Amino acid sequence: MKSFLKIVFYLVVATGFSSVRADAYVDFFRAVNIDDARTVNQLLARGFDPNSPNTRGLPALVQAVRDESPKVMAALLAHPDLKVDATTPANETALMMAALAGQVDWAQKLLAHGAQVNREGWTPLHYAASGPQPQLLTLLLDKGAAVDARSPNGTTPLMMASRYGNEEGAQLLLTRGADARLRNDQGLTAVDFARTGGREKLAARLEQAAR
Repeated sequence: MKSFLKIVFYLVVATGFSSVRADAYVDFFRAVNIDDARTVNQLLARGFDPNSPNTRGLPALVQAVRDESPKVMAALLAHPDLKVDATTPANETALMMAALAGQVDWAQKLLAHGAQVNREGWTPLHYAASGPQPQLLTLLLDKGAAVDARSPNGTTPLMMASRYGNEEGAQLLLTRGADARLRNDQGLTAVDFARTGGREKLAARLEQAAR
């Protein structure tokens, strides 16, 4: 019972809705989860804030991307008050989530609505480099993404691609000017990331690029 009251209090503070309208909050995020754009549009028309966070602090747009709800994402993007770069408690944006998931079409739509390519800390390019779709790297780089962007611990997109992403993505980053000589705060290079991931052939190519 106490946990329920805490959630209701959170809804009142976070969304500005009265407790009487808490059901609308629940209905809204359920609709986001199941890609029910009709319900989302109805609630938005009644004044629901499209930037409302869910109980985990995720903005509705981020949840739509995570839940793979393209119809709801389109409904949210059409709202004039939407903040396309609203962040999660982990400082992640919808574009970062789309990049990590390899959703090229969704990333294109977010960029068309003004999503930021470059930002402090982890960037969409870091997330794209960790994902399965090299085409996203090309998309972001063509939009001006900093190829050697540094995360809070100095990690670059090339380092992420070298261990976690598609090896084709690592080669693409090299072709687009990524510096294989850079080290993060732990003194590790992209070569070290590749070797940690058991990618010896890639590590050899990175060593050559670092000379």
